[in-house]
Amino acid sequence: MNYFQVYSSEQSCPINLVGKTGQAIQISIHSPSQYICANCERILPDWKQQSFLWVVIVLQQSQYRLDKSTAVVEAEKERLREKFMRFGFDLAFNLRDRNYLTDLIDPRTGYPLLSHPGTVPHDDTAVVKALLNYPVIKNKCRVLVHPNWGTAVYPSIMISEAPPIMIEWVIKSIAPMHEWHEIR
Repeated sequence: MNYFQVYSSEQSCPINLVGKTGQAIQISIHSPSQYICANCERILPDWKQQSFLWVVIVLQQSQYRLDKSTAVVEAEKERLREKFMRFGFDLAFNLRDRNYLTDLIDPRTGYPLLSHPGTVPHDDTAVVKALLNYPVIKNKCRVLVHPNWGTAVYPSIMISEAPPIMIEWVIKSIAPMHEWHEIR
């Protein structure tokens, strides 16, 4: 497969958003990690022979550190998962309407939500570590360490064949519907 090294419309420039409660959202577009390249058909078996794939990383700032498992933390994870899924479905269907194969990965299971599940799950934390080089704490559940938010970060992944400029345009056009506004 051939992959571009384009990141977004500006090299190494994530899309920084903020939600209505003041929590940050950081979205970046990347060439796939080696894991995705090596396992694409095992993760997304419906996606045969895709020339160019892009990984969209959605990081949401959590109200709480996610390195402990408590009822409050688990409720926060579920809230952030639901926010990602609402946003992710809007983004995916918008890109699919433009004939770009796109799917979001369920952060809880690691399986795609719009395609048949493959034989191996996707590992969001490993991909964020590989593409952003963020440290990971290994305990019961592997937890990312964001440079500004610490362990108060919830990672989510989408995969698309849409070009980065199209993905970025759609993200910026639908973000306000989710009460996510761009930070300039």
